[in-house]
Amino acid sequence: MSVKYCVPVIPSANLQRSLRFWVDGLGLSIDREMRQDGKLIGCMVHNTGVYFWLNQRDGGPIPDGHEGIRLYWTPEDLVATREHLKQLGFEVSEITDRDYGQTEFFLTDDDGYSHCFGVATKA
Repeated sequence: MSVKYCVPVIPSANLQRSLRFWVDGLGLSIDREMRQDGKLIGCMVHNTGVYFWLNQRDGGPIPDGHEGIRLYWTPEDLVATREHLKQLGFEVSEITDRDYGQTEFFLTDDDGYSHCFGVATKA
Protein backbone atom coordinates (compact mmCIF):
# COMPACT_ATOMS: atom_id res chain seq x y z
CA MET A 1 0.00 0.00 0.00
CA SER A 2 1.27 3.46 -0.87
CA VAL A 3 -0.34 6.79 0.00
CA LYS A 4 0.42 9.83 -2.17
CA TYR A 5 -1.15 12.67 -0.16
CA CYS A 6 -3.07 13.52 2.96
CA VAL A 7 -5.26 16.64 2.99
CA PRO A 8 -6.55 17.60 6.45
CA VAL A 9 -10.14 18.89 6.43
CA ILE A 10 -10.48 21.89 8.75
CA PRO A 11 -14.06 22.80 9.73
CA SER A 12 -14.65 26.52 10.17
CA ALA A 13 -17.53 28.41 11.78
CA ASN A 14 -16.73 31.41 9.55
CA LEU A 15 -14.73 30.45 6.47
CA GLN A 16 -14.15 34.02 5.21
CA ARG A 17 -12.79 35.03 8.61
CA SER A 18 -10.63 31.90 8.80
CA LEU A 19 -8.91 32.83 5.54
CA ARG A 20 -7.25 35.73 7.35
CA PHE A 21 -5.16 33.20 9.28
CA TRP A 22 -4.59 30.64 6.50
CA VAL A 23 -3.90 33.09 3.65
CA ASP A 24 -2.82 36.34 5.28
CA GLY A 25 -1.17 34.78 8.33
CA LEU A 26 0.45 31.70 6.80
CA GLY A 27 0.82 32.91 3.24
CA LEU A 28 -1.07 30.01 1.68
CA SER A 29 -2.79 30.35 -1.69
CA ILE A 30 -6.47 29.62 -2.33
CA ASP A 31 -7.87 27.44 -5.09
CA ARG A 32 -10.63 24.90 -5.76
CA GLU A 33 -13.31 27.12 -4.29
CA MET A 34 -16.76 25.66 -3.68
CA ARG A 35 -19.69 28.06 -3.41
CA GLN A 36 -23.34 27.66 -2.54
CA ASP A 37 -25.68 30.49 -3.47
CA GLY A 38 -22.57 32.62 -4.05
CA LYS A 39 -21.22 31.98 -0.54
CA LEU A 40 -17.81 30.34 -0.11
CA ILE A 41 -18.38 26.97 1.62
CA GLY A 42 -15.05 25.26 0.91
CA CYS A 43 -11.63 25.81 -0.59
CA MET A 44 -8.13 24.41 -0.77
CA VAL A 45 -5.34 26.44 0.79
CA HIS A 46 -1.76 25.44 0.09
CA ASN A 47 1.82 26.19 -0.78
CA THR A 48 4.33 23.86 -2.41
CA GLY A 49 4.56 21.67 0.69
CA VAL A 50 1.21 21.66 2.50
CA TYR A 51 -2.46 21.41 1.58
CA PHE A 52 -5.56 21.92 3.72
CA TRP A 53 -9.23 21.82 2.77
CA LEU A 54 -11.23 24.47 4.65
CA ASN A 55 -14.90 23.65 5.06
CA GLN A 56 -17.79 25.81 6.29
CA ARG A 57 -19.20 24.26 9.46
CA ASP A 58 -22.64 25.00 10.85
CA GLY A 59 -22.81 26.77 14.17
CA GLY A 60 -20.49 28.95 16.20
CA PRO A 61 -17.31 28.09 18.07
CA ILE A 62 -16.33 24.43 18.30
CA PRO A 63 -18.77 22.76 20.71
CA ASP A 64 -17.74 20.33 23.46
CA GLY A 65 -17.35 16.84 22.09
CA HIS A 66 -16.65 18.05 18.54
CA GLU A 67 -14.57 15.55 16.57
CA GLY A 68 -12.13 18.15 15.26
CA ILE A 69 -10.31 17.62 11.98
CA ARG A 70 -10.69 14.65 9.63
CA LEU A 71 -7.98 13.25 7.37
CA TYR A 72 -8.53 12.84 3.64
CA TRP A 73 -6.12 10.31 2.16
CA THR A 74 -5.31 10.04 -1.57
CA PRO A 75 -3.94 6.54 -2.21
CA GLU A 76 -2.33 5.45 -5.47
CA ASP A 77 -4.83 2.56 -5.72
CA LEU A 78 -8.16 3.17 -3.98
CA VAL A 79 -9.49 -0.38 -4.40
CA ALA A 80 -6.28 -2.05 -3.18
CA THR A 81 -6.08 0.32 -0.20
CA ARG A 82 -9.67 -0.46 0.79
CA GLU A 83 -9.04 -4.21 0.50
CA HIS A 84 -5.82 -3.95 2.53
CA LEU A 85 -7.59 -2.06 5.35
CA LYS A 86 -10.52 -4.48 5.24
CA GLN A 87 -8.12 -7.43 5.56
CA LEU A 88 -6.66 -5.78 8.65
CA GLY A 89 -10.11 -5.90 10.22
CA PHE A 90 -11.24 -2.31 9.72
CA GLU A 91 -14.88 -1.73 8.86
CA VAL A 92 -14.77 0.17 5.59
CA SER A 93 -17.65 1.72 3.68
CA GLU A 94 -18.47 0.90 0.10
CA ILE A 95 -16.61 2.85 -2.58
CA THR A 96 -18.91 5.61 -3.86
CA ASP A 97 -18.70 8.09 -6.74
CA ARG A 98 -19.62 11.49 -5.28
CA ASP A 99 -21.34 14.29 -7.21
CA TYR A 100 -18.40 16.59 -6.45
CA GLY A 101 -16.02 14.52 -8.60
CA GLN A 102 -14.36 12.22 -6.08
CA THR A 103 -14.60 8.45 -5.62
CA GLU A 104 -14.32 7.65 -1.91
CA PHE A 105 -14.68 5.27 0.99
CA PHE A 106 -14.61 5.92 4.73
CA LEU A 107 -13.53 4.20 7.91
CA THR A 108 -13.37 5.08 11.59
CA ASP A 109 -10.12 4.14 13.29
CA ASP A 110 -9.71 2.57 16.71
CA ASP A 111 -9.55 6.00 18.35
CA GLY A 112 -12.83 7.06 16.76
CA TYR A 113 -11.32 9.35 14.12
CA SER A 114 -12.95 9.45 10.70
CA HIS A 115 -10.76 8.91 7.65
CA CYS A 116 -11.82 9.39 4.05
CA PHE A 117 -9.87 7.82 1.19
CA GLY A 118 -10.55 9.30 -2.23
CA VAL A 119 -9.35 9.88 -5.75
CA ALA A 120 -10.70 11.91 -8.66
CA THR A 121 -13.58 10.08 -10.30
CA LYS A 122 -12.62 8.67 -13.68
CA ALA A 123 -14.79 10.03 -16.48
